[in-house]
Amino acid sequence: MASTKDYLDYVLDLLREVPGVHYRKMMGEYLLYRDNVLFGGVYDDRFLVKDSVALEEYGFRKQIPYPGAKPMLLVDLEDAGEMKNLVEKLITGK
Repeated sequence: MASTKDYLDYVLDLLREVPGVHYRKMMGEYLLYRDNVLFGGVYDDRFLVKDSVALEEYGFRKQIPYPGAKPMLLVDLEDAGEMKNLVEKLITGK
């Protein structure tokens, strides 16, 4: 099942405080980048980010974005400021 543009718009709104965020559509899904660094995506209307030790404190559940892929973390935050912190931790590893 492909992700909807409406859900992508919702995720992009949550990421509004993160500078340099952009996306690329790929096979019905959306890959998310910050300054050309891939950090996550929208898969089947789920916002998933790369698994990282830096994000352990959030306690996100792991999910598979598509068959054969490595597990990613399902993001369930709704605060734009916290989302900015999350992406920064993911990109820098701190």
